[in-house]
Formats: sequence, C-alpha cells, structure tokens
Amino acid sequence: MTFANNPRRALAVLILGTFVVRVLWAALVGTGNDEAYNFLYTVYPAWSYFDHPPMTMWISKVGLFVFGGWVDLLSLRSGYLLLFAGSTWALFRLTSRWYGEWAGFYAALALNLSAFYTAAAGAFALPDGPFLFFTLLTFWALSEALVGSPERVRPWVWVGLAWAGALVSKYHAVLLPAGALLYIVVTPSARRLLRSPGPYLATAIGLLGFAPVVLWNTQNGWASFAFQGGRALEWKFRWSGPLVVMLGTMAFLLPWIWLALAKTVVVRLRGPALANIDRLLLCLASVPLAFFLVLSCGRGILMHWPLVGFVPLFCLLGQRWAVLAEAQPIRMRRHVTGMAFGVMAAALLVLAQARFGVVSFPSRDPCWEFSGWDSIGAELQARGLMDQPNTFLFTSCWDDSGQLAFSVRNRAPVLCYNTGDARGFAFWSRPEDWVGKDGLFVSLDDNAYAPVQFQAYFQSIELVADFQMIRGGNPFRHVRVFRCTHQVQPFPFTYTRVTSSRA
Repeated sequence: MTFANNPRRALAVLILGTFVVRVLWAALVGTGNDEAYNFLYTVYPAWSYFDHPPMTMWISKVGLFVFGGWVDLLSLRSGYLLLFAGSTWALFRLTSRWYGEWAGFYAALALNLSAFYTAAAGAFALPDGPFLFFTLLTFWALSEALVGSPERVRPWVWVGLAWAGALVSKYHAVLLPAGALLYIVVTPSARRLLRSPGPYLATAIGLLGFAPVVLWNTQNGWASFAFQGGRALEWKFRWSGPLVVMLGTMAFLLPWIWLALAKTVVVRLRGPALANIDRLLLCLASVPLAFFLVLSCGRGILMHWPLVGFVPLFCLLGQRWAVLAEAQPIRMRRHVTGMAFGVMAAALLVLAQARFGVVSFPSRDPCWEFSGWDSIGAELQARGLMDQPNTFLFTSCWDDSGQLAFSVRNRAPVLCYNTGDARGFAFWSRPEDWVGKDGLFVSLDDNAYAPVQFQAYFQSIELVADFQMIRGGNPFRHVRVFRCTHQVQPFPFTYTRVTSSRA
C-alpha cells in the first residue's frame, strides 16, 4: 500500500492532510474545561503553575502572539496543531532509524488514527501535546544513546535536553528514565553504561531544565508537588481498577489501534530473540503501563494518564504494518481505510453533539463542557454587565471559572471562590485585592441557593440576570447572575500561598 512513490512523500501527504483536518476540528469544537482554564496561564505568566509545568503557557503564548494577540479557539490551539505535526515527524524518524522508512510511515499513520493523540493532544491546548513531542524526542535520543552509539557521550546531551522539555510539559515525564534504567538492568551489555558519565549528564541537564518548576514551588509552599503527590498517594483497594484502565485506554486510542498495539507486543514476544531496540521500546512502554496499572488498584486515575506507555509501541506496530502492507497490500489498504473512516465518523458525531446536541442523554451530556459557553459571554456583554468598573466575575468551580474567562476573553477579571479547590485561582491574585469591589457570581443549572455561601463576604447579593445558555440555537443550561455588592473581607483559600511568582 502506498500513498505516494516513497515513504517520505507519503509522510508529507499524511502530515499536510491531517493538519488541514485538525485545523477544521480545532476551529469548530468548543473549548474543553482544561483548555479554557489553561488559557489563563497566558494571562498570568509564571515560572510554573499549581496544576502543570509551564510548557502549556509557552506554547499557547506563541500561538496567540503569531495571531497578533487575537484570542480565539484557533489562535489558542495553533501551537499545538503545529506541534503534533512535529510529533508525527519525530515518530517517523525514530521508527525509520531502526525499522526502515515505510515502518516509520506506518507508525506515524497509526498515531494519527488514534483518537486521543490526533483529536485531543494534536489539536487542543493541553499539556499532552508538547509532552508527546518531547517524549518522542527523548525516546529517539535514548535509542541512540543506549543502542545506536552506546560508546559515545554526546547522545546523552540530547537525552537530557529532550527530557527537560518533557519535564516542563507534564509531571509524567519522571517515569521516562525508569524505562531506560530497566533496559540497562535487563541487558547485560548495557550495564557498563552505569559506570559512564552519559546517564548522569543527561539526568543533570534534565533536572536543570526542571528548575523553573522547583523555583515556583519554593515560592508557593510546594503546592504543586503536594497536590500531585497527594493524588498518587490516596489509596483504597479497587479490584475493578485495572479493568477500567484497559477499557478506558481502549476508548481513548480507539479499539482497533489498542488491539493492534497489544497484538504487536504478543507477536514480538513470541517471535525470535528480541533485538536491543525491541527490548528498549518494550522497557520504555512497560514502566508507565505497570505504574498506572498498579496505581489504578488503589485509586481512580484519569484514563489518558497511562497512554504514554503505548507511545513506544507505535514503532513496533509500524514495523509490523509495513511487513503486512508488503505481503498483503489490498488487505492493508482496506484495513487502514476502514480505520480512517471510523476516526472521521467518531469525530463528526462528537462535533454534532457538541455544537447541536443531536442526542438527548438521560444524565450528563458527554459533550457538556464543549458546548454553549460563548453564549454566556455574548449575553453578559449584551446586558452591559462586562463594562462595570471595579467589578469582577466569579464562580464556585475552577473549571466553570476557566470557561467563563475564555468566553469573555478575559475582558473582566475572573476568579474562583472555592475554599477547597480553587486550583490556580488561589495563586493568581491575593484575596485582599478584591475587598471593596463588586462581584458578579455566575451560577449554572438551577442552583438557587448557590449565592448563600457568599453572604458573609459581601454587603448584599441580588439576582440581576436569568437566561439560558444556548447550543445550536436551542436552550441548553440555565444561568443565573447575582450582583454581589462591596466585598467586605477576603475570601480564604486552603492552598498555602507564600508569594507571587510571575515571570
């Protein structure tokens, strides 16, 4: 099966074609909760953040700068769209180095046929996009340092630089060296590397690159480390955890990609003796997969967390698909075409539901967070509520506050008043900054008693607006806006805040 006369041309067609599709996707699907919240990173530049390292802010900033400061879905997401094209190229180069260029092309194709990577990490303003890119660069550099040129120190410099990029993208990057260490332990010929300066040089470079995150935490009571560490340490045995992880990762990758990756591992392990590069890729995959599988036995985890463990397996899948394509080109063409149509169909269903709500769900709509928020910003502007001096907007949920801030394009300050979980809002201003000012509390979904919790902090509270969020021209969710006049005391947060850390 060929899309062009050679694999490099095929790769160019793949990158360009999927880029156009992802641009359309990014321009039409509304912001998710995390994305809207991450937008505020660009409003409050800092060395790091309560939830994530700073790479998300840097990538978003670049996109907004290229678009001249225009804040919109496409400008916010533009850097991530380009970065996924880079990830496709990096996977091609990594796989080509060891299995040939057609294997590299098929590995890149498989990545672009996986739902989470092409539709979320490849198009949305999330830390997973840059994390994927720098993870692939780290794996590529590790393959040279451990397999290609184990006698040289220079490849370890690239390992350290790539790992530093991964570390300032997402905390999951701490698991990457463990896969390399496992490979050294199980490969007798590689154990001598522990006596060479290379691994320690790479570690030092990576940790030096991680310094901005450490600096922010020293200035803010180690809040980020405490938050992320606490999420991992909470433990209560859950026998169903591994099953949930398996089904969740299957849904995020799409079943046919998940099964193809799993089958590839089985075929490789049942085959002849593993080459060193095969062993390295399996080690890099096994550590995060095993870690999150064990973690799921004791606490609930987000289903995209283990996906980093599948990334090295795309190289092996690319090699297997290249062999199949040469032996059975017609079958392979039909197989890939079917998967591509499956991805497009799934994307169209999500888009239709997010924009028009074509299906009524008895409980929570799965596209709830992508729908209707811009209508709130437009309604607040039309009612003149955005132009009042010394007035801020707020909600009681950090994700709602993020969505609200993006819907009004941060034309007015947006806060989150929640004593238990205000996330970054607890660090982006001081509680006393808002004393003496008025607040507009935005409450969703018929929670008539929501403003009662704030009565002690304002002189008076009154309902000033009552309207419907709109999706596809139809009412979607009920919105109430309460004017909270003259804040009389600071609203407390539970997170320890030592000082501001703006960069």
